[in-house]
Amino acid sequence: MNFWSIYQHGFARVAACTGHTVIADPPANAEAVLRHARRCAEEGVAVAVFPEMVLCGYSIEDLLLQDVLLDEVEGALREVVAGSAELLPVLVVGAPLRHRNRVYNCAVIVHRGRVLGVVPKSYPPNYREFYERRQIGDGADERGGSIRVGGQSVPFGVDLLFAAEDVPGLVLHAEICEDMWVPVPPSAEAALAGATVLVNLSGSPITVGRAEDRKLLCRSASSRCLAAYVYAAAGLGESTTDLSWDGQAMVYENGLLLAETERFPLGDEYAVADVDLDLLRQERLRMGTFDENRRTHRTRTADFRTVAFELEPPMGDLGLKRRLERFPFVPADAERLALDCYEAYNIQVAGLQQRLASIGGPKVVIGVSGGLDSTHALIVAARAMDRAGRPRSDILAWTLPGFATSDHTKDNAHKLMNSLGVTSAELDITPTARLMLREMDHPFAAGEPVYDVTFENVQAGLRTDYLFRLANQRGGIVLGTGDLSELALGWSTYGVGDQMSHYNVNGGVPKTLIQHLIRWVISSGQFDEETGKTLAAILDTEISPELVPGEEMQSTESKIGPYALHDFTLFHVLRYGFRPSKIAFLAWHAWHDPEAGDWPTNFPDAKRVAYDLPEIRRWLEVFCRRFFGFAQFKRSAMPNGPKVSAGGSLSPRGDWRAPSDSSARAWLRDLERFEELRAGA
Repeated sequence: MNFWSIYQHGFARVAACTGHTVIADPPANAEAVLRHARRCAEEGVAVAVFPEMVLCGYSIEDLLLQDVLLDEVEGALREVVAGSAELLPVLVVGAPLRHRNRVYNCAVIVHRGRVLGVVPKSYPPNYREFYERRQIGDGADERGGSIRVGGQSVPFGVDLLFAAEDVPGLVLHAEICEDMWVPVPPSAEAALAGATVLVNLSGSPITVGRAEDRKLLCRSASSRCLAAYVYAAAGLGESTTDLSWDGQAMVYENGLLLAETERFPLGDEYAVADVDLDLLRQERLRMGTFDENRRTHRTRTADFRTVAFELEPPMGDLGLKRRLERFPFVPADAERLALDCYEAYNIQVAGLQQRLASIGGPKVVIGVSGGLDSTHALIVAARAMDRAGRPRSDILAWTLPGFATSDHTKDNAHKLMNSLGVTSAELDITPTARLMLREMDHPFAAGEPVYDVTFENVQAGLRTDYLFRLANQRGGIVLGTGDLSELALGWSTYGVGDQMSHYNVNGGVPKTLIQHLIRWVISSGQFDEETGKTLAAILDTEISPELVPGEEMQSTESKIGPYALHDFTLFHVLRYGFRPSKIAFLAWHAWHDPEAGDWPTNFPDAKRVAYDLPEIRRWLEVFCRRFFGFAQFKRSAMPNGPKVSAGGSLSPRGDWRAPSDSSARAWLRDLERFEELRAGA
């Protein structure tokens, strides 16, 4: 197996093609289709979709009823079929074909020298500028039939699926233009019947605002149907007697735009993207209502016919043609990131506000270290008090320095507490920690520099123990600060430690998002300028538990790995159930070149790093061992807190339910599937 092949990792490359149509000149149009097809073949495209009636032009009106024209269309189709014999892509070509006593507007599915089947347009329009029923037969009830094409009898009907036997999950369905605009489009039934790649051959003349309408419908169809939607509209060359054409072509996947062309092109245009068939399959597995909907409509979906074919995809390195977020929880688009931060912050604030109101309005007790997580939890609590009309002094905040607490982080903690106007105090845990270590007969108590897990957890446990007892004493609840990434890795002290609290507002927020939430709080002016300056200083501080004394600050990421990579893995495991080997493939494409792709707004230049495959593989193994084989017992007992990200949560009452005594061996074996990953071990 070739690790670098998209077809080994559940992708299929698709193309929506548009260009210059020559009115009523089928041979010229056949030549153009094959020109497109050859280019698509060179790029490893599995499916290439062309506009409606591309072999003769959509806007030819009554010329559709001329035998000369229809004869030439059939001849042009034979040329396309013959020319496809040595080409990779499945070609979905628009053509008018005679059948019984009517002409049908058809999608002809062609692959490697044969016609796999023909799909008629279900709903020819007859309103406003459209007058198709004058020439075109209604294909909505054509099911279970056949048609003669090129001297052969091939399947004909709207009930056809085309499945690649050697590309798992690649199942095509074709509909034509107006079919997408009706309340229950043919593609919806086809998706329930198993289609994953829905294609639309469109004429669709352009008027003001119609391009956005098309995008809305394509996006909606891909999202509702948990599918890819490939759309190709007619462009230059169509008749402008009364209309104009823009050649819009695009590819959507599960509500996300993967690729689109420039509109009003002068020549050939392609929207090419790699569709993630694994993602679509996993989404359908998770969303049980999808299959329940199929059962509701089984009288229509059960009798779809499947035409099987062998794609024989290339197994070399074709690159990856889709946008990848380095930070799946943090969109690089500035507008989208701002909206996500607004929503995430207010989800946390509203969650805490409701919890406090429902249990009698206790005070909030929180430990503030001067690090990212406790900082963010504190500003969430401050806003929750503001919204509830309560004084911020009802937040009882302690900084609890230990053996390795730096002056820098402690000073930041005090500055933040003071600027927010919360009730603040300092409680030094080192005397109690020394007593406990001495009572335990720990070597540190005898002066030995032994900084083991016991040494660390004595401090973490004491901080939490103090907070719980202070909450008892002062009529409060302990607000947790641990984030989603730490929960995933089990990077917390269990029980009487930072794993536990009365309510945790950060439990649904990944580490990589928290820094952007704090940046958004600063930029959107949620607090005064002094608070903003302190928040900015905290953002520049190394992530550290500050538990081990020494000259160098203890770095969490040097021990456990980069949170950037762990959050990348977490998203794809939690949201889509991807294999580690596929995640490695995606991570390499996302992270190997710091100059490629977009970074989130205001992301520091100094932190724009790259990761090679051996490093990606190394930290993937760490993630798998900890997430699947170790950390679940901590998550099974995690406190309440709101789900924040669509990427998922780890609450045992919500998105993630797993045994605490599972093994990680299956996931580790997957990392051995490819030689490139074995070499990086």
